[in-house]
Amino acid sequence: MREQRQIVELWQRGGARVLVTLVRVEGSSYRQPGARLLLGETGEYAGTISGGCLETEVTRKAAWKTRDGAVVQRYSTLFDDTSEIPFGLGCGGVVDLLLEPINTPECVAALEAIRRSFKGESSKIVTWLPGEGRTLRRVVLGQSGEIVFASDGLSEKKLACASDLQPGMVYDGRFVEEIRCPQKMFVLGAGDDARPLVTMAAMMGWSVTVADGRAQLAKAERFPEAEQVLVLGENGLRGLGICPKDAVVVMTHSYEQDRALVSALLPIAPRYLGLLGARHRSSLLVSEAASIAGLSVEQCCERIRAPIGLDLGGDGPDAIALAVIAEVQAVCMGRQGSSRRITAEDVARYVNEGGVSRYLSAQCAS
Repeated sequence: MREQRQIVELWQRGGARVLVTLVRVEGSSYRQPGARLLLGETGEYAGTISGGCLETEVTRKAAWKTRDGAVVQRYSTLFDDTSEIPFGLGCGGVVDLLLEPINTPECVAALEAIRRSFKGESSKIVTWLPGEGRTLRRVVLGQSGEIVFASDGLSEKKLACASDLQPGMVYDGRFVEEIRCPQKMFVLGAGDDARPLVTMAAMMGWSVTVADGRAQLAKAERFPEAEQVLVLGENGLRGLGICPKDAVVVMTHSYEQDRALVSALLPIAPRYLGLLGARHRSSLLVSEAASIAGLSVEQCCERIRAPIGLDLGGDGPDAIALAVIAEVQAVCMGRQGSSRRITAEDVARYVNEGGVSRYLSAQCAS
């Protein structure tokens, strides 16, 4: 999400030239479909479409490739030490990239959809990819399914079909993607230990709001990366607009304030609700908050993360912030934060049984 903000910033400054979008992956890839790279006229760029394997080559040739309009280019990232131009350096896959000049209605519509996502408006984009005599065409659907933009010449049948396609796939030459809004994160507590948490959340591209009842701490200058810094008044959370899709961290360091906040948050059931504090403190607080909220302790424990954060080890505000951000990311992406380290069995399967080259070739062909 941070990359999307940087892409929009470069576009709005002017001087952008070509927008590159990863639309298809075969085998393994550092990035997934929907990743973007915006190229400027003087060599600057924002975003990435690989781990660094392809950016230089794409940047060098993008303007020339799009001289007659949008094109789809295929690049191999398979490990091949006999290749004269080893793009991949061993990433192990093949990717299709859509390159489109910036000064077209279709490209502007895509960038506008990304810009609107920062204001809380999600979109679905369906792109008819160019090739074999076909030119690029695009439709952008708003979060209620309304047509925000449609290329000239798209029939009613094609527009109706676009609304039924699911994001994340290529259907008969049509790339479908969802432009999601940034994850909203509310940090309730403006102590010094909240500052690295807000900084890391902003680095993720999330929309961060800090709120605290202590006016001397809830100051914008203390949290320059936050979108909002608010003082909680008598109405408590009612003015914040917290909803079930949001992430909330409670860290006021006041037992009474934490209990009041958690009691009000439990019925909302945010996607992530974390409580800072020791296990015995959290246990007592949850038992009392459950009674106040009219919920069972079991229901409360299902809705709250306490003690907060993944068990990464370390100490101090920075280490705690990292553990919290990692847990929020895992929960919001539907993951449990399990290890992805390779095992000896993986090595045997990928290397000894047929060799690296055969394995990567099989990936490409699958």
